[in-house]
Amino acid sequence: MPGNSFGKIFKITTFGESHGESLGVIIDGCPSNIFFDMEKIQKIMDRRKPGQDNKTSTSRKEEDIVHLMSGVFEGKTTGTPIMLMIKNKDQKSSAYNDIKDLFRPGHGDITYFKKYKIRDYRGGGRASARETAARVAAGAVALLVLESHGINVFSHTKEIAGIKSESFNIKDINKNSLFMADLDAFKRAEEKIDIIRSKGNTVGGIVEIVIENPGFGLGEPVFDKLDADLAKAMMSIGAVKGVEIGAGFKASRMTGIENNDEIDSKGFKTNNSGGILAGISNGDDIVIRIAVKPIPSVSIEQNTIDINGNEKKIRVIGRHDISAIPRINVVAEAMASIVVADHLLRKKAIENEG
Repeated sequence: MPGNSFGKIFKITTFGESHGESLGVIIDGCPSNIFFDMEKIQKIMDRRKPGQDNKTSTSRKEEDIVHLMSGVFEGKTTGTPIMLMIKNKDQKSSAYNDIKDLFRPGHGDITYFKKYKIRDYRGGGRASARETAARVAAGAVALLVLESHGINVFSHTKEIAGIKSESFNIKDINKNSLFMADLDAFKRAEEKIDIIRSKGNTVGGIVEIVIENPGFGLGEPVFDKLDADLAKAMMSIGAVKGVEIGAGFKASRMTGIENNDEIDSKGFKTNNSGGILAGISNGDDIVIRIAVKPIPSVSIEQNTIDINGNEKKIRVIGRHDISAIPRINVVAEAMASIVVADHLLRKKAIENEG
């Protein structure tokens, strides 16, 4: 099964399944002499791990301790491949025995089975959101590279369960379990999520990712545009069904004069471009938004078929998130960091050639 690697210079390859012994990532192309802040990497991993928020998260408890296997000496990267591993400890595969021959609506069960003629039914195997733990570990390393160049990445929840943030206070993002920059919206969202959960249903939302101080010149025309790679990175996350950059779909309702970012001696007056022009960063903050679908594992009875094509009823019972938000936020940050780190190193390679 190909498709497990991403990037050209800063390249990652992830491995492992939801209910396997472990999962992890091999990072190739990380520059040498980067201070490897293991404590910071673990803190980033802790933001993604399950079982933290009883409002939206699965009750599955995983420590998600990152084990460094290679690529670091005396606290600094050596330029050789870095291997990070995370062990699975709280998987309960028996919970899937009753539905192992049924295709869960909204999941990749049926597509994996039809394509490969075999699938790991224990939590979705490779298609599980558990796979994203390896991405977050890789993204944490990428962020170390970016921070050494003054680049920062953060995210916040703009909308969940139909409740939108009406204001933005960056200091409030880490003061609530949904990572919303509007505490009033958070309270309303929390109440609505409680109601939807009580009915056995799930919710989706919108997450915004901001890359601060990316500088000019990231991105390679024509097929390796920065926004193209960012869009692919975001769409590679299982629950993401849409991506927009800058004004995004709103731009389709603007006139040219409204959408253009005028320029003066201080820079761009607006940022409808989302920090990217012609696939190349223009120095402004890069702004990305992703549409996150509801978690498909609902306890409401649904129609489906089994592996032999027989019509069946299914009710998914087990430990599942109510929403991919807020755990998906750090995954999106990780993928953005990986893309920007890769393009930063590609830009430096061109400058060195010059």
